[in-house]
Order: sequence, then structure tokens, then C-alpha cells
Amino acid sequence: MKRNDPFAPQDAYEAELIDAIESDEFSPKPVAPERAGTLRKAAAQTIKEIETKRQISIKISERDLIRIRQRAKAVSIPYQNIIQSLLRKYASGEIKLEI
Repeated sequence: MKRNDPFAPQDAYEAELIDAIESDEFSPKPVAPERAGTLRKAAAQTIKEIETKRQISIKISERDLIRIRQRAKAVSIPYQNIIQSLLRKYASGEIKLEI
């Protein structure tokens, strides 16, 4: 199953708009103050939503969990923080998964 790129243009108009922006040919129209306020609120809400932490449940072998806890204890960091840091780094592309 092929997943769609969320940043790919959705239609010809959007592709043309992206090309114009990237080639510095785009000049945005002024935004009315009321509309600017609405857009700021929407942007703030979007940022708040994507930064909200969600609790998830994963299955991990007892052996791996023991090892993670031991390594976390050695550096005086809660093991949950280590797991969270690994997931964040993987999600941002800082670390690559090799299987």
C-alpha cells in the first residue's frame, strides 16, 4: 500500500502556487486584520494539537525492557524518557532504523 506524501501538491493549482512561491514570483495579497486574527488562532491551535502528548501502549520483551531500565539507571534518567527520546529522534530522522 502506497502512502501519499502529505506535502505533495493536491492539484494543478496548488502545484502552480508552490512553483510560484519557490521561484519568488509569488506576492501574497494583504490579509484583513480580522482574517489575520482568525489565521493566527488557527495556527496556534494546530501547533497546540500537534504538540499534545498522547499515551500509547506498546509490547516489548521483558529482556529489552530490563536492558533499557539498566541503561537508564546508569545515567540517572527515567527509562520512559529514554524511550521517548529514541522515538522523537527516529520521528525527526536523526536516527535510522536498520533491520
